[in-house]
Amino acid sequence: MPQPPDALDAVAVRTWCSLALDALGREREAIDAINVYPVADGDTGTNLYLTVESAAAAVEAVFAAHETGTTVPVPADVVRAMAHGALIGARGNSGTILAQLLRGMAGVLAEAGDADHLRRALAEAAASARLAVAHPVEGTVLTVATAAAEGAGAAEPGAGLTAVAAAAYAGACAALARTPGRLAVLGRAGVVDAGGQGLVTVLGALLEAVGGRAPAGPVLRAPGGTPPLTGACAEADPEGGPAFEVIYLLEASDEAVARLRTRLDALGDCLVVVGGDGLWNVHVHVDDAGAAVEAGVEAGRPHRIRITHFAADRIRAHREPVHREPAQRAVVVVVPGDGLLGLCAEAGATTVLARPGEPPASGELVDAIRRAHAREVVLLPNDAELRHTAAAAAEQARAEGVRVALIPTRAAVQGIAALAVHEPGRGFDEDVVAMTAAAGATRYAELAVAERQSWTTAGICQAGDVLGLIDGDIAVIGDDVTGTARTVLDRMLSAGGELVTLVLGEEVPDALAAVLEEHVREGHLAVDTVIYRGGPRTTPLLIGVE
Repeated sequence: MPQPPDALDAVAVRTWCSLALDALGREREAIDAINVYPVADGDTGTNLYLTVESAAAAVEAVFAAHETGTTVPVPADVVRAMAHGALIGARGNSGTILAQLLRGMAGVLAEAGDADHLRRALAEAAASARLAVAHPVEGTVLTVATAAAEGAGAAEPGAGLTAVAAAAYAGACAALARTPGRLAVLGRAGVVDAGGQGLVTVLGALLEAVGGRAPAGPVLRAPGGTPPLTGACAEADPEGGPAFEVIYLLEASDEAVARLRTRLDALGDCLVVVGGDGLWNVHVHVDDAGAAVEAGVEAGRPHRIRITHFAADRIRAHREPVHREPAQRAVVVVVPGDGLLGLCAEAGATTVLARPGEPPASGELVDAIRRAHAREVVLLPNDAELRHTAAAAAEQARAEGVRVALIPTRAAVQGIAALAVHEPGRGFDEDVVAMTAAAGATRYAELAVAERQSWTTAGICQAGDVLGLIDGDIAVIGDDVTGTARTVLDRMLSAGGELVTLVLGEEVPDALAAVLEEHVREGHLAVDTVIYRGGPRTTPLLIGVE
């Protein structure tokens, strides 16, 4: 039998990540099922799995870079990659906190991976995670992390790496079993904290990596537990709670993040901001998703923005049990601008942001389908170039047991039209037919600015010209946005229409919307106009005619 390692070397860290991912994969559904705090949305296990999946992928990338050589990576590079991967891939409240725990550990383990450094790493992890949470609550993963650090610290002086890891695991398990007595919502549901259970699983994988033997299985339920109840982040008000979960990566300075914390804390709750060195992962629950994103824009450069609408059937009373089955149907929609994120999320959709020059990969779409946590999903790619990517994502999700219908929307306005007629209460096929018909009946156009001289289907354009594209083809070349938009609208409405949708880019003044609305009203009395703000990263103007 091989001797336990004296230190966490690069291979041991790689093994730890792999074992943690495997263990969370096995326990994912069970952890999801006990998720009652901070919001009972049944995704803690899934979020932790995706977070560790990102960490493991980053570690594998470091090893892949050494495949042509004869040496293994430097341990410091591997632990830093693990922490960075978790940071950029963190999902949900639990995943974000786990990312900070791994970051805290990596800062110490990069120096050395012996037993004493492991003690220090666990202590630093617990302390940094508490600082990342705006309002720490006992009986959660924070309590379990602190107990793990205390257990490691209480190990006998001179104890080896395996003994310290075992002491940390034992301390975490003991604290986890006590969480129902420390947090009332857990006690009422008869379960342990889901995030704490996930941390115990990760620490169990660490013990297996250094000790060579898997520890006992998960605790999951308190003695005499009852089916979980739906909860809310603010335990004192279980009937309420914010409507949206907002998560994004943020490139910003420490000073800007300090101001951002204050602003987001006033907007909502469950605020967790983790990271450092210019890159942060921001997580908050709010009613105004747009304001949370705008706060990030003011602080720095947010990207990988994810907005999730919590289930509408929150708890009505403490004693009313809610069966936490996946939703019957959900809509996943790709949107080209931050302003449309909030609009689609308010309509109940799970959103994926299409960044300029960085269209979402199939993995991002599959991730969104998983986040939707539904048996049936309607996927709206809103871009003709995403057709194959969306099809690949749909096939992967179907292989995982989700019924997916891909509606090949080619523009955001078609997606908005489809979402407007979505009715979860009717049959799946009937709903898909109605949404497809609404999207198909919507002609779309957009305005763009030419970057250079070019031949087009409408003639030669010069750099700076305003281009009007109708159904994907350049149809109008103009000198200014207003005149070009009028011409495009007239051409589109010449074939008839009942509703015009205008989505204005960030730099377009409100006055343009008023001018175009008046233009439609004067020339087409029976046509209504609706106006939305697309926000950053949206082209100057998107137009839909139904």
